Amino acid sequence: MKIVLTGSLGNIGKPLTTELVQKGHSVTVISSNKERASVIEALGAKALIGNIFDTDFLSEVFHGTDIVYLMETMEAAGDMFDKEIDFIATISQIGLNYKKAVQRSGVKKVIHLSSIGAHTDKNIGILLFHHNVEKTLRELPEDVSIKFIRPVGFYINMFSFIPTITSKGSIISNYGGDKKEPWVSPLDIADAIAQEIEIPFEGRTVRYVASDEVSPNEIATALGQAIGKPNLNWQVIPDGQLLENWLNIGFNAQVAHGFVELQASQGTGELYEDYYRHKPVLGKVKLADFAKEFAKAYNKG
Repeated sequence: MKIVLTGSLGNIGKPLTTELVQKGHSVTVISSNKERASVIEALGAKALIGNIFDTDFLSEVFHGTDIVYLMETMEAAGDMFDKEIDFIATISQIGLNYKKAVQRSGVKKVIHLSSIGAHTDKNIGILLFHHNVEKTLRELPEDVSIKFIRPVGFYINMFSFIPTITSKGSIISNYGGDKKEPWVSPLDIADAIAQEIEIPFEGRTVRYVASDEVSPNEIATALGQAIGKPNLNWQVIPDGQLLENWLNIGFNAQVAHGFVELQASQGTGELYEDYYRHKPVLGKVKLADFAKEFAKAYNKG
C-alpha cells in the first residue's frame, strides 16, 4: 500500500517507517527538516520536505495515497518557553489543515495519533488540542474511515524528572502515591499503528495504547534503582507551588497551567476514566525496560 506519514522520524515515526518498509509498503515521510531527507531515504522510504501548515502541500502529497497517518506535536507549534505562542490554537489549526487536505486529496483511510484524554474537553489541560483535532477530523465525510490512536503518557516524558532528581534529589509533582496509572513506549505505539494499517478500516474507531501500569512510588523505586539512588522518592507539592516553579523558569503560561491541570487529573484518575472503559492489552515494553534507558540519559547528563 501507499502510505504517507506525517511527523518525520521522531520517537514513533522512525520505528513505524522501518516496520512498514520491511513489510513491503511504499512509504512517504513528510518532514520540515531538509537534513532528515537522507536519513528517511536510508530507511527505504521517500522523503518529502514541507510544512504541515501548508494545506496545498499536504493535499498534493496525500493525493493518490491509500492511507495517511496524521499526528501533531507541541514542537510543531514552537518553543514551550516562548510566552507569545497559543499552543492550543496553533495545533488545533494543524487539525483544520489535515481536514482540508484529506478532503481535497480524496484519501479515504486515515490513522490519527491522538492522546489519552481526547474524549473530553474537561480537565485535560494542555491536551485540549488533541480533543479539538479529533473533533475536527470527525467532521470529515462518513466515507472517510478514521482510526484514532490514543496513547497514554509516554515513558520518555520521565526524562523531565532528571533536573529535579539532580538538583533536589527527588521527583517533584502535584500528584503521587501508590495508585497505578498507564504509561507507554513509543515502540509499542508504532507497533499498534502498524497493526491497524493491516486491519480493515470501517467508520470511526478508537484504540488506546499502553505498555505498563505502575504507580508514582513504583516509578521512583525503579528509576532510583537504575541510577544508583535506591532512596529516590516521589514528592508531592501543591498545584500552586508547581505552577509557580514552572512560571519562574520561564514556561509559557498556557503550557504551565495546562500541565498542572493535566497532572492533577492524573492524580484523581479522571484522565483515565475512558481508558479503563476501553482498556487495551498492554504492550511489550515495561517500566523495568525503560528504567535502563532512563539511567543512560541520567548518567549522560
